[in-house]
Amino acid sequence: MGNLVLQGLCKRYGASTAVERVDLEVRQGEMVALLGPSGCGKTTTLRMVAGFIPPSEGRILIGGQDVTHRPAYARDTGMVFQSYALFPHMSVAQNVAFGLEMRKVNRADRDARVLEALRLVRLDQLGDRLPRQLSGGQQQRVALARALVVNPAVFLLDEPLSNLDAKLRGEVRMEIRALQQRLGLTTLIVTHDQEEALTMADRLVVMEQGRVRQIGTAEELYESPADPFVAGFVGRCNLIEGRLEAPGGFRASSGALLHCAAEAAPPGALLLALRPERIGLAPDAAGGARIAAVTYLGAQTEYVVEQDGTRLMIARPTPPLADPLRQLAVGDAVVLSWEASAARLLPAA
Repeated sequence: MGNLVLQGLCKRYGASTAVERVDLEVRQGEMVALLGPSGCGKTTTLRMVAGFIPPSEGRILIGGQDVTHRPAYARDTGMVFQSYALFPHMSVAQNVAFGLEMRKVNRADRDARVLEALRLVRLDQLGDRLPRQLSGGQQQRVALARALVVNPAVFLLDEPLSNLDAKLRGEVRMEIRALQQRLGLTTLIVTHDQEEALTMADRLVVMEQGRVRQIGTAEELYESPADPFVAGFVGRCNLIEGRLEAPGGFRASSGALLHCAAEAAPPGALLLALRPERIGLAPDAAGGARIAAVTYLGAQTEYVVEQDGTRLMIARPTPPLADPLRQLAVGDAVVLSWEASAARLLPAA
């Protein structure tokens, strides 16, 4: 086991830059998620760590050892691919044993380690089956066992749940996290799924266009986003253009005056960031806001409210049937409220 350190890691293809100066440390036993939209550089970063893509600049250290120019098989990593990449003609046990065979592990030790790896993922009774005889979730567990059996210093996961249905994805997500914590695995996972990253990782790295926008815990990124991209990508957020007119008063470009806690503002154009669940609303015939849309989502109801030309998304727990909020419909007048500290000012650029 060991930590993983990336120092100024870059990847360029001619004049195109896929990854630009990534600096990151994944501490021993920590799970860090690379999160971002398609094409942001997260998978390229993971594949550089794995040794499948050579970096253009920078260094990769595992357990203090520089592995930047080592081949993939000599990096002491275990990787789970998005497609699982199981050998269809090999049994489950043979698939799991493959990495040990390449490392010339003797037969007795190899068999014992394969059985233990399959026990970890609860497939020890299915070692003789072929991949096509397994469900998607079981195939995913075989891929996990194959990566774990080599006792990697660093565990790498590339969109490991993307091929599973929603229900199974939630179950396997919890299993992977529990396994990672129980074994103390230093883990780097790539995902574009916010919920997956927020529920599994100790810290998140938000990337866009090859650059790291912010690194932090789920709470840090959600509560204190560094810029509009992070605010809009991690969870949902109302982002309103305007300017700080007075301490505690933000004048939206539509003309609406919205309160915030800021006494000062960063220079240049501003955005007010306000999470939908931080906004309260109540029916009020004299209210200055109007319901523009109502969407019932079971445990939660979403409202779109227009106030002085500014539209706000609001998310509230669905109220009981007898609650006046349950009766709100398009066109009804309401009054909005939120704590000033919930509204953050961000530079627009």
